[in-house]
Amino acid sequence: MAKKAKKQQAGGTPATVALTAAGVEFTVHAYEHDPSHPSYGEEAAEAMGVSPERVFKTLVADVDGALVVAVVPVAGQLDLKSLATAVGGKRAAMADPTLAERTTGYVRGGISPLGQRKKLRTVLDESASGHATICVSAGRRGLEVELTPGDLAALTGATTARIARVLGAS
Repeated sequence: MAKKAKKQQAGGTPATVALTAAGVEFTVHAYEHDPSHPSYGEEAAEAMGVSPERVFKTLVADVDGALVVAVVPVAGQLDLKSLATAVGGKRAAMADPTLAERTTGYVRGGISPLGQRKKLRTVLDESASGHATICVSAGRRGLEVELTPGDLAALTGATTARIARVLGAS
């Protein structure tokens, strides 16, 4: 009975259901989503009062014809070439948003690396390991989960690589 209550408290998204089923410790952070905010990730960091280096965005890319999930800090930008290299590919481009939504089961701005409709290969930026916990989308806009980078990597089967560039750095 306690697990069911936790699922409802967590918002009941496929991501929180997956975390609960795995017995992983996590914290849910809900905030009022502002549709006019220019960046979902920056909005989440501001609303939660968390450093943008600890809030990670989930991006879906096409690497040589296969969809791949990239999890990078909102304070950075995905390096597509590094992502392709991390998965043994040659070329990477951002995936078509409609295809990303249909494949993951989530809407843009709420795509979680957890509980996706179709499990995709996942790469977590190595900067995550520098934090005790990180925040990722819980599966809808205005809802984030905080968990350890190790738990996120284990649950998604993620590899860790340097796939992000710091904004403003060359």
